[in-house]
Amino acid sequence: MKILNSLVRFAFSFRAKKIHYFMQHPHEVQQQWLNHLLARAKQTQWGQEFGFQHIKTHKDFQKQLPLTDYEALKPYIRQMMLGQKDVLWPGQTSWFSKSSGTTNDKSKYLPVSMENLKKCHLQGSHDALALWYHSQPQTQVMTNAKSLIMGGSLERFAEFPESQIGDISAIMLLNMPFYGKYFYTPSMETALMKDWEQKIELMAHEICRENLTTIGGVPTWTIVLFRKLLEITGKSNILEVFPNFEVYMHGGVSFEPYRQQFKSFLPSEKVQYRENYNASEGYFASQYDSKNKDMLLLLDNGVYYEFMPLDELGSAQPIVLSLAEVELDQDYALLISSNAGLWRYQIGDTIRFTSLAPYRIQISGRTKHFINVFGEEVMVQNTDKALAICCEKWGARISEYTVGPIFLEEDKGGHEWWIEFEQEPSDLAAFAYDLDQTLQTLNSDYEAKRYRNLALQALKLHTLPKGSFHAWLKSRGKYGGQHKVPRLSNSREYIEALAQFEQ
Repeated sequence: MKILNSLVRFAFSFRAKKIHYFMQHPHEVQQQWLNHLLARAKQTQWGQEFGFQHIKTHKDFQKQLPLTDYEALKPYIRQMMLGQKDVLWPGQTSWFSKSSGTTNDKSKYLPVSMENLKKCHLQGSHDALALWYHSQPQTQVMTNAKSLIMGGSLERFAEFPESQIGDISAIMLLNMPFYGKYFYTPSMETALMKDWEQKIELMAHEICRENLTTIGGVPTWTIVLFRKLLEITGKSNILEVFPNFEVYMHGGVSFEPYRQQFKSFLPSEKVQYRENYNASEGYFASQYDSKNKDMLLLLDNGVYYEFMPLDELGSAQPIVLSLAEVELDQDYALLISSNAGLWRYQIGDTIRFTSLAPYRIQISGRTKHFINVFGEEVMVQNTDKALAICCEKWGARISEYTVGPIFLEEDKGGHEWWIEFEQEPSDLAAFAYDLDQTLQTLNSDYEAKRYRNLALQALKLHTLPKGSFHAWLKSRGKYGGQHKVPRLSNSREYIEALAQFEQ
């Protein structure tokens, strides 16, 4: 076992050297990837339509290719799902990542070419482990131990069964390298089950006697698993079940609202939390070290990045920046061109740079998940942080939350919060007051609108019974997998639907 762990360490140290190289030469590496992507795809339907053979520079690239989103690429992706070759990327693509997204459809299906799977998603997971080993040389996660990834499920595309659709986590699990499978638990059959309630039950029973050191997954479903583990073992916390547990790797949603809850499940300062940015579209970033929560942007994983300032959203001819042109502490909509065949694709996330040497980022929100009904421009980063501060102050823990607008009441608008608490604060009214005041300190636009209640009234807070958000997701056919609770909305769609679950 020590020999195997030494080999794994060596492999990760080799990858760490490559990570160090692109940290030192970011612009050269990104230009190389742009050249590679264009060369690989110049004979595809998309490449011929937009004259890839004539593109020599970043400026050429911007002039000749339009910005795209899912609706723009959907007809091309459908051709690929039906087995057509050389559409957006050379060859035939057999995997399609299913994402709930914010589109006109219930789900969107994003191509995952074999090159994208190996050189982006799987390599990104290797990079996350390489960075972990680099910062934690004494780690035991790959000795006589097991790791768990909360994966989704897969199914055949009815119109063309050679194409498979499902969560990106399931696609990655099914294509995991042999050495990864040696350290993985539970069985692949359980991990890829479609029924999440049955999956959680079986998973808990299979892993409860393992020496588990690592878990990766969305916080919501990890918490459900933790509860089931405590129920079947009778233990008071997860460290009593897994005493050698080292690290929880999370992504998909902000971890801040869940931090206090995880500390109650894992009551030790030795347990670490590492954020990764692995979306359906690609594996983009990973936390570099334990002292800094920011993530290192992965620059040689089959993706060419561009960045749109938020005030350019909706513009007929928006300004779009290359990596060399970005600035610190500015919010940008992220655009990618990738070895999956996504070209200048707006994935819907907003990021901000916290360092330019090396390039480190934070996810600041969604381009469509914000509240700006009254000019307050509140981003999910603001609400997550305000909630985390107030929960720590009041000793409260939440499971989920969402926020929507209150349209004009007595000539004033406001925000309506719906929260499912794991542990409620002792005084809900005082908690709501503190939440409103804290949000004002974090967002000057919200503070200006709240000044003397002139434009916005104080927020209204509603509580929901435990399990309400899961029941709501289930009622919408979005239970399990990569489906997440939308945090902020400019409409009352979500909060009015949740009202039926209020006691």
